[in-house]
Amino acid sequence: MEEDLNVTYITFGGHVDIDKYRYLYFMVFFTVYILIICSNSTIVYLIWKHKNLHEPMYIFIAALLLNSVLFSTNIYPQLLIDFLSEQQIISYQACLVQYFMFYTLAASEFFLLAAMAYDRYVSICKPLQYPTIMTKRTISVFLASSWLVPVCHVVGLTTLTANQKLCSFTLKVIFCNNSIYKLFCVSSRAVTFYGLFLLVNDVVLPVIFILFTYTRILIICYHSCGEVRRKAAQTCLPHLMVLINYFFLSTYDVITVRLESDFPKLARLVMTLQLVLYNPLFNPIIYGLKMKEIYKHLKKLFCQD
Repeated sequence: MEEDLNVTYITFGGHVDIDKYRYLYFMVFFTVYILIICSNSTIVYLIWKHKNLHEPMYIFIAALLLNSVLFSTNIYPQLLIDFLSEQQIISYQACLVQYFMFYTLAASEFFLLAAMAYDRYVSICKPLQYPTIMTKRTISVFLASSWLVPVCHVVGLTTLTANQKLCSFTLKVIFCNNSIYKLFCVSSRAVTFYGLFLLVNDVVLPVIFILFTYTRILIICYHSCGEVRRKAAQTCLPHLMVLINYFFLSTYDVITVRLESDFPKLARLVMTLQLVLYNPLFNPIIYGLKMKEIYKHLKKLFCQD
């Protein structure tokens, strides 16, 4: 791409038949984006409004859904602009910002799910100690850490990426993710090792911690009464569903940069879209229907006489 006024532009080459279906794409993704904003915001509003939902579990759910709104807002507006544009381009600086926000918010999701798993572990396995452990200060530390730790980690990777020389200016995807490494003139060991460090610290370790806590919960439930089992199933199952889905999609994102160039373009597009579609769209459905107290308030909100 041309470099005018020291601005480098990147072309998104992952779109399929955009000239033919641009208005259809725009309407579909605009509708999805509005649904994401409205559904997530509704659950967050209910948790904020009703005092009986001012508990750690629901506060973490609100944080998770707010994270989904920010995550979607980082991707969808640029997509909508691209659908209506003759050229699907973005400045390299803006691409780096999108890349930074994408991985910061993705990592935050894992940290928030880890905080939720710990909350469930204390609630079910140490119920008498729960009020003294899950204090407002503890919740604040968990929430702050869930966003600040990824920021500190990913800003280093983004800085290293920004200092790499580019020899290609076309991404095979529709937004800026780790495919940006394919643009480098020379593969960077520093970026590779730093990326592995982030993968271990921001994905693998939280997932191991979550699996450990849920294993402990299952062991306790196995030796407990039916009421404890019902409570565990009601509050833990949604978290596990979200974790499993998000982990597999994140695994795809990690390996996508290593996929060969002849990987079908449509298949790549479908897999990439799942990264920004499933969790933001289905999280409020999962938590709204599976969490009994939230569901009760949803019914009151939409079924008022």
